[in-house]
This record gives sequence, structure tokens and C-alpha cells, in this order.
Amino acid sequence: MPAKPAPIKKSATKKAAKEKEPTPAPVATPTKAPAEVPAEVPAEVPAEVPAEVPVQAPAAEATPAAKPPKAPTPPPAVPTSAPQNLTVEDVQETSVTISWLAPKTIGATGLDGYTVETCKDGAKEWVVANEELTVANRYMIRNLTPGDLLNIRVVAVNVGGRSEPVALPQPVPVHEVLDRPRIKLPRFLRTCYTRKVGEQVNIVIPFLGQPKPVVCWTKDGEPLDTNRVSIRTSDRDSILFIRSANREDSGNYVISVKVDSLEDRATIIMQIVERPGPPASVKLVDTWGFNAALEWTPPRDNGNTEITGYIVQKADKKTGDWFTVYDNCHRLSATVSDLIMGNSYSFRVFSQNKVGISEEGTVAKGIATIQKIGIVYKPAQYTEHDFSEAPKFTASLNDRAATVGYTTKLLCAVRGSPTPKIEWLKNQMVIGNDPKFRQISNQGVCALEIRKPCSFDGGVYTCRAKNALGEATVACRLEVKKVIIPEAK
Repeated sequence: MPAKPAPIKKSATKKAAKEKEPTPAPVATPTKAPAEVPAEVPAEVPAEVPAEVPVQAPAAEATPAAKPPKAPTPPPAVPTSAPQNLTVEDVQETSVTISWLAPKTIGATGLDGYTVETCKDGAKEWVVANEELTVANRYMIRNLTPGDLLNIRVVAVNVGGRSEPVALPQPVPVHEVLDRPRIKLPRFLRTCYTRKVGEQVNIVIPFLGQPKPVVCWTKDGEPLDTNRVSIRTSDRDSILFIRSANREDSGNYVISVKVDSLEDRATIIMQIVERPGPPASVKLVDTWGFNAALEWTPPRDNGNTEITGYIVQKADKKTGDWFTVYDNCHRLSATVSDLIMGNSYSFRVFSQNKVGISEEGTVAKGIATIQKIGIVYKPAQYTEHDFSEAPKFTASLNDRAATVGYTTKLLCAVRGSPTPKIEWLKNQMVIGNDPKFRQISNQGVCALEIRKPCSFDGGVYTCRAKNALGEATVACRLEVKKVIIPEAK
């Protein structure tokens, strides 16, 4: 039927017009020929807009994007400085242990580790001992040949490369050390060792080490003067001897005990002292009333030790005898008091340290004269104190028990002025001069001694103290018990 294809073309034209619109809705409305549209859809697919969507991408790239900020330029990689203080800690038959300190300058790039290198004495080729970098400051070189002489050095490594090496000053012999060198410094030498001028110095320093160590002495970094100091060394100790010490012998003495490349050191601080000189000058500053003020300056020679004090003395011009005013004055000034009116005084000062006082004293310039002035003595008027007091017991009687036939005492204490009269009563009856009882009163302590009491001596005992101002009493109960003897079975 030729008349029906026209509507189909019309619907297809409308569908193509809708697909060319910019809206992304390619779905056709179901109101127009829903059964015939699917037959022609494959022919129209190449003309649909979704196949051209990638063409629109360059339009979005037309606007320039913001560029990210440039990263700062990193500092240039620079090697570190050389490691420091390379020393040998231990030597065994097939190993050597070394230690060192970190480089003084590391830089911003940091430190990756260290390389330990060895070279036999006489050779030129250095061999790396550690396959990987070590970050520790201590390393043991293993698998060595006994009897070899090894030069050892350490290099610090980082991103910038290798640092300058630090090497041992002498080659290390590889063999077993039977006993490491060690100094047994006596306790009294661990502090400052002090001797007086003219005394002998005899210092014995024991040490250990196998094979026999090499002993070396120095004073303040210099060799010893053999004219002044004698050194005697054996397998077990070293002796420093000075026949007559003087102040030039003071200083730091260092003993070094060395076995191959292993070494031990000890420092002895020696101080040779003597008595100080007198103060440089003494001045009389002022005089007033019965007082005089003095000032002085330290001595020019302190005897090679600190000044511990000064001794101040005075002398009356009439007698000329010197008397000590201050025995150990720590200041550089003093005030002398209680001077006698009408007398004139001279003063002198001695220096003192732990050895003794100066041989001479420095006399003050000037004389202190105490002027006479009119003084009228008016004795003070005092009212006599009345010590009168009624009797009062300061320690009372305590109840107690006694055993038949065993002497007992009752004690109490009383005070009062005038001295009170003491009476003892038993069951409110005055005891009087009964020979069975002994009454004692001494310095306010009152005692009643009952000689070999019996069961009838129990009761209430009263002590009564009486004077013109009143009386006081104190009482206690005494119980006398019999001795119970167990019956024989």
C-alpha cells in the first residue's frame, strides 16, 4: 500500500528534530506510532548528538587554570665534618673494638651512618669492614688475622657523600690482651693532695695490665723534671718521690698506663702549701667612746692556699703587752670594744690559713687614744622581790604495795618560802619519833622510810607541809602483803 509510508517519514522527521536539540533526552514520546519506531532506530543512531559529546571538551579548556606555587629549592647536599675522638676500646685475638663521637657539623641533610675501613700496615688499599652503614658510635671489627698491624679509620656518610676520615694515630696490633691496663688510684688521691713546703712526697700508684704496661708521667702536660722528681716503676705499681717539696712542685700530675693501643689515665692534683704572709696594710679608721674601728687588706702571699681568717690583737702603750681580741675574723674589718678610758692602744693583724698563722703581723698606722670624760655613776634602784610562798606540793604521793619484812619508802616533793615544816601522819595520827619510821627532808624532797613493815603498818599515810603562809597536804594508801610460800607436795 503506497499511501501509508508518508506518516512513517513524518514521525521519523520529528524524532530527528528532537534529537538535534541541546537537551540530552533522546527518548521519543509514546503517542506517535510506538510499534514502528524501533524498526528505524538503528538507521538514525549515527546522527544522534551523544556521539559528538567529546567535541565539546576543548570549549571547557579555553579558560586558563591557576598554576600551583613553585616548591622551595632544597639546600645543596654537603658532606658532614669528620667524626671525632676515635679510640680503641678492646683488642682480642681476632677482633678490635673501636668507638668515636659524632661529627661536630652535620648539616641540614643529616647523617646516614658510618663506614669503618681498615688497612694493613705497609699496604695502601683500604678495605671496608662493615657491609652496611652503622648508625652506632661503636663497632667491632671481626675475623682478623692474629699478629697483623691494622690502620683503622672511620668515615661519616650522608646524601652529600663521604666526610673526611678520622684515623687512629698508630696501627693496632691484633693479638689477645690478657689484662686491660687499669689504674687503682687510692682514695686519698682522688681529691686535692696537700703537703707542706719542705716535706717529702711519696705517692704509690698500683696498676694492672698484661703484658707489662708502659708507664708515663707528665706534669701540666709537660715531662717531669728529673732533677726534682724521681719515678720508680715495677710490674705492679709506680712511685713518685720528691725529697723536699716546694711550691713549684704544685700542679696536675697525670699517670698513663698503656698496653699496645689500650690506655688508662689518672690525674693527681698536688698542692704544696706554707704559712701566709702578713696583711698588706692595716688602717685605724675611727675612734669613738670606748671603741676603735680597723680595716686591712689581704696578704700579697696566701701560702698557695686560701686564707681562712685573721687574728686581731691590741696592746696598751703603758704595758706594751699584746692581747688577742678576735681569734678567727673572716672579714677585712673589725671593731675593738671595751677599751679603757685614758689609755692609748696599738693594733696589729695576722693572716691565717690551714697551715698556720703568718710569722709576723702588720701593725696599724695610728694610735687609738680613749679620752677621759666626766661620768657620774648612778646605781640603779631595784625593788627587792618577795619570794614568800605558801607550801605547795610539786610531786604527790602515789599509792603503792609493800611486802611484809621488806623496807619501803614513800616519796613526795614540796616547795615554799620560808621553808615549810614537814610532818608525816598515819591514819590521821602524827607519827612523831617512832623508831620504825625514818623521816627525811632535803632540798624540798620528802621521804618516809618504813623499816620492815608488817601487815599492821598498812593504811593511809599523809605528808603535811606548814609555814607562816599556810599549809598543804598530800596522801596515799599503803598496802602490806604477806609472802605466800607454796606448800610442799
